[in-house]
Amino acid sequence: MASAITARPLISLALPEGRTARLLMQVALVVGGTLLLTLAAKTKVVLGPVDLYLGNFAVLALVAAFGLRLGLATVLLYMAEGAAGLPVFQSTPEKGIGLAYMMGTTGGYLVGMVVAAAIVGWAADRGWGSNPLKLFAATLAGTVVILAFGYAWLATLIGAEGAWTFGVAPFIVPDLIKAALAASAVPAVWALLARR
Repeated sequence: MASAITARPLISLALPEGRTARLLMQVALVVGGTLLLTLAAKTKVVLGPVDLYLGNFAVLALVAAFGLRLGLATVLLYMAEGAAGLPVFQSTPEKGIGLAYMMGTTGGYLVGMVVAAAIVGWAADRGWGSNPLKLFAATLAGTVVILAFGYAWLATLIGAEGAWTFGVAPFIVPDLIKAALAASAVPAVWALLARR
């Protein structure tokens, strides 16, 4: 019985059984999730030469808790909000808004977030959200995907060496920290709920 409970995303424990109530709560979670992603994108922690923005952490943790369908729906709505011109991304509206911003230097990272959401959501649907080591494998894979897409897009704009120097190398350690934090936070919530 316990293995059946943990072989699903964390949020499934909080969803009501009734179809209408469940749907309404899912819509509220998706909209609330986009607000959380916006807040995280605008939040930075100064660690020295590279500021640590919390956007990747929020995507990884949120999707680990929400699972594939709900998590991916949240990230896609967030991207749609940004494409529509809402200032939801890091450095918006200062560096532009809408599709113009998305086609700029961060475009690859944004696409990578969607793919990372699918990877981590898939893992959460299989119960990895309750196991820190398995979840870290998923969040690490998601982090690699975000950096790879970011690098590939940035390399077309400023060249391969510049993309590595400015778009990947400074972010490896901060992004590993965010992946580890996401992989620790969700299982910690699972453990708290399991005690009840």
